[in-house]
Amino acid sequence: MSATITPVDASGTDPAPEPVSRLPRFVRPGAALLSGFLLYLSFPPRPLWWLALPAFALLGWTLRGRRLRSGFGLGHLAGLGFLLPLLIWTGEEVGPVPWLALAALEALFVAAAGLGIAAVSRLPWWPVFAAGVWILAEAARARVPFGGFPWGKIAFGQADGVFLPLAAVGGTPVLGFAVALCGFGLYETCRQVRAHRATGTVPRGPLAVAALSVLVPVTGALAALPLVDDSAEDGTATVAAVQGNVPRLGLDFNAQRRAVLDNHVARTHELAQDVEAGRAPRPDFVLWPENSSDIDPYANADAADVIDGAVRAIGVPTVIGAVVAPETGKLRNTLIEWDPERGPVATYDKRHVQPFGEYIPMRPLVRVFNSNVDRVSRDFGAGTKVGVFDLAGTKVGLATCYEAAFDWAVRDTVTHGAQLISVPSNNATFGRTEMTYQQLAMSRVRAVEHSRSVVVPVTSGVSAIIRPDGEIVSRTKMFTPDVLVEKVPLRSSLTPATRMGTLPEALLVALAAAGLGWSALRSVRARRTRAE
Repeated sequence: MSATITPVDASGTDPAPEPVSRLPRFVRPGAALLSGFLLYLSFPPRPLWWLALPAFALLGWTLRGRRLRSGFGLGHLAGLGFLLPLLIWTGEEVGPVPWLALAALEALFVAAAGLGIAAVSRLPWWPVFAAGVWILAEAARARVPFGGFPWGKIAFGQADGVFLPLAAVGGTPVLGFAVALCGFGLYETCRQVRAHRATGTVPRGPLAVAALSVLVPVTGALAALPLVDDSAEDGTATVAAVQGNVPRLGLDFNAQRRAVLDNHVARTHELAQDVEAGRAPRPDFVLWPENSSDIDPYANADAADVIDGAVRAIGVPTVIGAVVAPETGKLRNTLIEWDPERGPVATYDKRHVQPFGEYIPMRPLVRVFNSNVDRVSRDFGAGTKVGVFDLAGTKVGLATCYEAAFDWAVRDTVTHGAQLISVPSNNATFGRTEMTYQQLAMSRVRAVEHSRSVVVPVTSGVSAIIRPDGEIVSRTKMFTPDVLVEKVPLRSSLTPATRMGTLPEALLVALAAAGLGWSALRSVRARRTRAE
């Protein structure tokens, strides 16, 4: 038995049919799952970024020419193959139900992308439109529901890849678009070669589309290399990142909040002693992680005293991650600039608090499925001001943990003058899972995107110091108390990605919309022709 597929050339006409074997029904669903799993394998801690290319090539083969309903179903399978293993850390301490629910929900966005890719797959230049559809789905996933969940953007798996310089051109949307386009282009190239072998003709238009879909992203990445610059435009700063560690893993680490605070105090005193003894350079400022003091230093004099003692010992401005508990209203996940002479002088309240982690939407409904929601007995509220601290003359932008996944939350700090970015985090809840490595890769992409050094102080690891070219110059081990001290370049120039903001993403979304509209118009015309 044989069937035919009809490749469409650049003029929109159908060349001679290409014979292919009829496939068993389970092959395409299996291929969809495999394409998603390959995407997962392309993410850290594995340095297998290049697997994203065959993943998209296989996804293109799976979806091209499918009906819309099939595209949705196959896309959902690809999403599950990708997101189920990628997000397994979300169930580390709360059981499988939240993990499975989150992965299934987020996979619906991939399903929608599958539907859209199937719709545009019969168009001329379909790899371009298909890559645009993928970015459209990522853009939606980064915004809804509950403010979005952009974890798993294709760009965040490319910190070691050749396409990384494109982050400086147009941010994560352009970087992700290039990867998807190249992958779809690889499939289209193989398809055209196979068609040539079957028919003996050379379809110049489609072959040019396929070649350009591969060559343009690679050439663009090479052309963007000059934007990846780690020179010290504004001099250097010596920064210290303190990782105090936690008394135990899991959700209950906060039961020993004072132990967490004391760990960070002790590491800071040790750093001060090393500086005095000449074993370590004196930092210009010190960065503690998120939740390094879950005891409110404004309400607890004892906590304030030990923090003040540590800061006075090191003698430089220090950023403290604290949970601030007003007498009324919501909690605040706050970063406090603590001066060795004047005490607390500035604060930044986390602007994008984490749903189901820092606050519980629809609490009565969620409680039916998982009683762990009541561990969050008092919701956190979101801040409204961009966080940029002046630390000993260095303007440091602040994006707390979860915020690093959101383009706007990091970009705002740079457009408000940040010469260096800090991403204080707390990953203790997620144990020894891949979560911390996935988040670290985000910070590496942000470093290149905005051409800034990025410091990642984490309670339990992995803490790191990253140069503006994305290179990690110093890092800690997980669940090991440590202090990193490094001299890093300071920069103030803006990359095209920083200057343009959301414009590249908007243009790619418009490209996807144009492709979907064109596909819909062709379908309407085809139905009218058949009716006549």
